[in-house]
Amino acid sequence: MQRFETNSPEETFLLAKGLGEKAVPGQIYTLNGDLGVGKTVFTQGMAVGLGIDEPVNSPTFTIVQEYECGRLPLYHFDVYRIGDPEEMEEIGYDDYFFGEGITLIEWAELIEELIPENRISVTIEKDPEKGFDYRMITIEGMDGQ
Repeated sequence: MQRFETNSPEETFLLAKGLGEKAVPGQIYTLNGDLGVGKTVFTQGMAVGLGIDEPVNSPTFTIVQEYECGRLPLYHFDVYRIGDPEEMEEIGYDDYFFGEGITLIEWAELIEELIPENRISVTIEKDPEKGFDYRMITIEGMDGQ
């Protein structure tokens, strides 16, 4: 487990950019955190690290956004609105999860049973006592940790 503290959206972006630069095909990242902690900023940094230069937004209403123009494809899921894991079957999630791109899943706990164990878990937390923009980012599953 690795922990990182960031004090601005820019620092969170740069941390994720570094992960994107090192990402390898087939990695699955689960992105956990309350509304407004910076999951979209994290995803945008990851995309830039992958060489994706198009705008990245949360796919809240589309469930998945595909970005194919980088070094590796990025499949960005927001499963907040999934009511039943069977809905993921209809989307063809396994083509994404077990493909050659990077999969990043927001609200992954809602489809926990579908996600392989060899995922990389990213948890972003606020601590108002340390400042409005402070974030504790915990990463588990990198390099077998």
